[in-house]
Amino acid sequence: MDEKELFKGYRGAALEALKQYNAYIWSDVELTTDESTFIGLILPRSEQQDEFHIVIKLRTGYNIGVRASKVRDIKINGRKEAHYKIPEKEFPYSPKMPRVMLFGTGGTIASRLDYRTGAVIPAFSPGELYGSVPELADICNLETVKLYGVFSENMGPEQWIGTAKAIAAEIEKGVDGIVIGHGTDTMHHTAAILSFMIQDSPVPIVMVGSQRSSDRPSSDAALNLIHSVKTAAESDIAEVMVCMFGPTSDMYGILHRGTRVRKMHSSYRSTFRTIGDIPLATVNNQSIKPLRSDYKKRRNDRNFKLVPYFDDNVAIVYYYPAMHPDIFDSLIERGYKGIVIAGTGLGHVNKPVYPALKRAQEAGVAVYMTVQTLWGYAQMYVYDTGRDLMELGVVPLANMLPEVAFMKLGWALGQTHELDKVKEIMLTPVAGEMTEREPSNGYLIFQGGIPEVEEFISTIKK
Repeated sequence: MDEKELFKGYRGAALEALKQYNAYIWSDVELTTDESTFIGLILPRSEQQDEFHIVIKLRTGYNIGVRASKVRDIKINGRKEAHYKIPEKEFPYSPKMPRVMLFGTGGTIASRLDYRTGAVIPAFSPGELYGSVPELADICNLETVKLYGVFSENMGPEQWIGTAKAIAAEIEKGVDGIVIGHGTDTMHHTAAILSFMIQDSPVPIVMVGSQRSSDRPSSDAALNLIHSVKTAAESDIAEVMVCMFGPTSDMYGILHRGTRVRKMHSSYRSTFRTIGDIPLATVNNQSIKPLRSDYKKRRNDRNFKLVPYFDDNVAIVYYYPAMHPDIFDSLIERGYKGIVIAGTGLGHVNKPVYPALKRAQEAGVAVYMTVQTLWGYAQMYVYDTGRDLMELGVVPLANMLPEVAFMKLGWALGQTHELDKVKEIMLTPVAGEMTEREPSNGYLIFQGGIPEVEEFISTIKK
């Protein structure tokens, strides 16, 4: 093996330190610095990173970077080259088990670590997921199809429509439940659009992802996958849901309605929250416990409605103080057909923007108002500002989340460009995207209805 392979990715001071002790990548070492000794494997270095650190995977599974200038000794105990490839396994079949289809689109739940760049890349096929989580065989007969292999930010109309049609085909074939592996960053967007494209499903449609990749000891991938497959196989909740990590205790996952859920933290495992409502249920290895009763229930028929349309000439504009009207004018000039505004307070923007909104009205652009607070309602009758905006054709969307409004407006415009019909579609509830009221304790604790939170609140109520 040539030197480049032996010290893959290392250069400068780090390379010289490794050469001094003949420590190659994948060497099992005890590396001593001025402060401590670290035991683990020397990993290949990311080519895009600095030349001053040696990267070690500790026995705990976590990676650390050690500054080369602090290295005083490297004792080599052997070499253990790691292969981050999980072999695909044929899923066992049992005639007594329900049939679940797992669609793969990419994301961290279907990924591996690329040591060339240090990035997590979509690489595992859905079949490989079973190879890493054999417990799935105790739940159902799992079939897998890899629809796409993209990061979630690259999901768009082509993938949304393709996924909806694939789901529809499986429902018609008699599947008992659907699971969709998806990157978490835009999972709430896809959950919303699927809620509009697949209406009155007779079976659960469960979206699942992972905040941390499978090579990390703190990964939530396996638990999330188990919980989502159990939901698809056994739950009587026949809606589009997001199934993700609940409390950090690993006690259960949470099922969120696809139009009321949002990713609220960039890295925390319990990142998904139901906004303006309470979640549908909790799920663990033993059971699924509804937190509410007003959900659509599983049926034996195959009747549902497929509406696979989307016009991507739609934008979200997040209002900020001193915004100039040219933001809106540029969208109008470029032929955008719909604009969702995330306004301040009850749904407001500044007066300098008004002429641009008038031009949007005259150009036949559908403009809708949501609130950037996320919790609460667009109530544009309260102040003159709101009433003025409605006179300019801006339509309030109650407590519809901005991203959900964006997806629904694109879906509505995919069906018609007649503004009255678009308005009718937007204001007609389809899948819980607007609610009559919010839970009294929902905003305060983020997750109204969660058992241990309710128990805690009961101890402090007077």
